[in-house]
Amino acid sequence: MPLQIPDPVLGTWAKGFSARTAGIRLSEIAGADLHLSDLTTPILTVHEAALAHNEMTVFDWASEQGVLLAPHGKTTMAPALWQRLLDAGAWGISVATTWQAEVAVAAGVRTVLIANAVTDREAARHLGALLAGDAGLRILCWADSPTTVGILADALCDAPRPLDVLVELGGAGGRTGARSLAEGESIAEAILDAPGLRLAGVTGYEGPFGPDRSATSIAAVDAYLETLVTLHRRLAYSEDVRPVLSAGGSAFPDRAAAVLAPHRADADIVLRSGAFQIHDDGFYSRMSPFGPLTSTAPLRSAMHAWSRVVSQPEPNLALLDAGRRDVPFDLGLPIPQSVDGEITALNDQHAFLHLADTASVVPGDVVRLGLSHPCTAFDKWRVVAVIDDPDADDPRVVGAVATCF
Repeated sequence: MPLQIPDPVLGTWAKGFSARTAGIRLSEIAGADLHLSDLTTPILTVHEAALAHNEMTVFDWASEQGVLLAPHGKTTMAPALWQRLLDAGAWGISVATTWQAEVAVAAGVRTVLIANAVTDREAARHLGALLAGDAGLRILCWADSPTTVGILADALCDAPRPLDVLVELGGAGGRTGARSLAEGESIAEAILDAPGLRLAGVTGYEGPFGPDRSATSIAAVDAYLETLVTLHRRLAYSEDVRPVLSAGGSAFPDRAAAVLAPHRADADIVLRSGAFQIHDDGFYSRMSPFGPLTSTAPLRSAMHAWSRVVSQPEPNLALLDAGRRDVPFDLGLPIPQSVDGEITALNDQHAFLHLADTASVVPGDVVRLGLSHPCTAFDKWRVVAVIDDPDADDPRVVGAVATCF
């Protein structure tokens, strides 16, 4: 089903888009005969061919493994990119908050998985109203305590359609989630007893248990995933429910599939991997198993930033016009790709580029930057340009997507 894709008229509000694009609708960018040089720096771009490669690689792999994908929409908050995922066969779209869920529902997503607990009564009532108004809509959320179940039950006791709730199981040192199987079972019992709610499965997030891909981390991740399976097998679901058994999967999709997929006969195995569509040149390039570990092609970074030299106050130091308001820095600093050097620090609006002895730039030069962590790249941009080839002398702009942050 086609989503409602934002199609604003561009203006000065759209960072990176120059005066030449003012008054052009987003949907008209593809036919506007624009190149990267027609935009202003700093600018974030996505690479069309890399997007398609990553989508095909991961969806083909998921099909072979017998797992479903509900990619995390909060990564980009871009309905145009969600549409690509749904067209590729996504089971649904995951989000992190009730507001993001509203964005997804308004866009036309039919299955929305809120990968979080909902503890706001008014927000829960609104979810109930959305379900009541659309028989084809499915919304799922999490609960990791009887208190959370009580909040949902209070808000939805008179709802005409039940809200699907998954028991979230965590572990010592993890993030949210019940800390024991016994707690998980008590949460499930509370859901079963609550009017307006339906026990829909078991879920969790394995990321905190493996900071890298060492043997120790893999063992910890697998052990955690096994607890999700154990809890799932202990629960009794209503006859009208095909339960969901879900894990995160951005860094460890291979492990999630290996541990959970053998149970697909009695559950939908849903991975919420969100970073794969964009991928990166930093954290996920180191963590992703795609390539030899999965017998697939490796993923490719589909995002780059382009930043202009604004000063060269010292022989081996150049200052760029991209800073913390433009590029991610939480999982690693940007990586210069068109000049030999290193970004050593970011201010709000500047990057410190320390050049190798053999490298040189002058004010006005544009430097391509590889980035780490798509989630904290897209949230800084309201419009992102889509280009045909980041290696071209002057890439052609073949489209643009709007974000809803």
